[in-house]
Amino acid sequence: MALHCGRACRQYLLHLAHDNVDFRLPEIKALLSLRNRPFDTSETFNEKSPFWQLNGLSEDDIRSVMSRTVCGKSAFELWGHGTTTDELRMSLLEYPAENMAPYLQQNSTYKINVYTFNKTLVFKDSIEKIDALDFLPFKGTVNLKAPEHIFCLLEDYGSDPYEIPEEPFHMYFGRWIADGQRELIRSYSVKKRHFIGNTSMDAGLSFIMANHAKVKADDLVYDPFVGTGSLLVACSRFGAYVCGTDIDYNTIHGVGKASRKNQKWRGPDENIRANLRQYGTESLYVDVMVSDASKTVWRKTAQFDAIVTDPPYGIRESTRRTGSHKDIIKPPEDFSGESHIPVSMAYHLSDIFADLLNFAAHHLVLGGRLIYWLPIYRPEYCEEMVPLHPCLTLISNCEQTLSSHTSRRLITMEKTKEPEESDGLAHLADPRFTPYHGHNSFREKYFCGLTKKNGKDSKATPGNKD
Repeated sequence: MALHCGRACRQYLLHLAHDNVDFRLPEIKALLSLRNRPFDTSETFNEKSPFWQLNGLSEDDIRSVMSRTVCGKSAFELWGHGTTTDELRMSLLEYPAENMAPYLQQNSTYKINVYTFNKTLVFKDSIEKIDALDFLPFKGTVNLKAPEHIFCLLEDYGSDPYEIPEEPFHMYFGRWIADGQRELIRSYSVKKRHFIGNTSMDAGLSFIMANHAKVKADDLVYDPFVGTGSLLVACSRFGAYVCGTDIDYNTIHGVGKASRKNQKWRGPDENIRANLRQYGTESLYVDVMVSDASKTVWRKTAQFDAIVTDPPYGIRESTRRTGSHKDIIKPPEDFSGESHIPVSMAYHLSDIFADLLNFAAHHLVLGGRLIYWLPIYRPEYCEEMVPLHPCLTLISNCEQTLSSHTSRRLITMEKTKEPEESDGLAHLADPRFTPYHGHNSFREKYFCGLTKKNGKDSKATPGNKD
């Protein structure tokens, strides 16, 4: 239980938010890897717990992670922990006094907070728990408003709100180092966004995707289904240059019907560039253009450090690509090359993901990451459904539940080799590279499930568009 170590090998405690639980571990691992640091934790590590003990890191490593994470709430230098009050006391007494000393000086100010997970304490109980720590050699003065040092007693009462124990399962005490970036979820909320659409990505998930992608300053990030640019906004927050494409002319140019309540038409300045201007990152906006993701306009070289995207599933926005089912497409006799609007046709989900992975294999730099959402019909899901590519290594697969029968999974892949001529036929020789076949009926299954749930015969719900 003792924490015998010097500054170089101190133990740290992460306190994590208890939402988007499936996304937390890949995010923290990705942020640590940006500093070439391992994810090293205790033998009793529980991924679902809101408290993680990390080893082998420096305080600078922890501050770097907390400067970006939206899954982490706070980080502490861990001074002691235990399953009982006596164990906590013994652990604290065994912690090296020289490590504590700089923060307990007579001319310093401090305060002690008490945080409980899954239980609310009355003020009197909190004071009693603080008083029980009087064996620690605090010499400074208590200052509740602006202390130099903040300490925290954290207690874990499990995750079952119906079976809350009298005593905590585990207790931790440590020195507060930094808070995470949970405030970004509020300040970047799409409710406050200048330009939004039917499928604008939630701010919290946008930042999680950017972190999974290991987006950093001066990277070039691309979104082939850019929509209103929510993912570009998140990536630019971390200093990346951003660009994108979309087949929807009206969205790219910010014209047509508005998605905002009580507004009929979009204003003249409602566009993706204006969104980045709103958050002070317009200088990182490269451009967006109208383009079909199935027919790449990019030269065949590795240009992008990350591809971060949310492909359409056919629920709120249709899946379309340019083309026609006719064998021969004749342009009008007066076609000048400017006024022609291409015919569009269905773009099956299996084709979307096959094209996306193939594009990433050719246009990501080595070590670059592809992040995208994969819609899933839960009763039929198995890991073999996740499309793979011989040039891309699967890093993580996180589920966000949409309903009892559907979900979407955030897939993170990393480019580990350059494509070769043989890779183009890999899906024929190896079943692992078969891309999502048999799931082009996701839209029908989605609405079928809603119909069964509501006991109706209709195949659509209000607020959803084809």
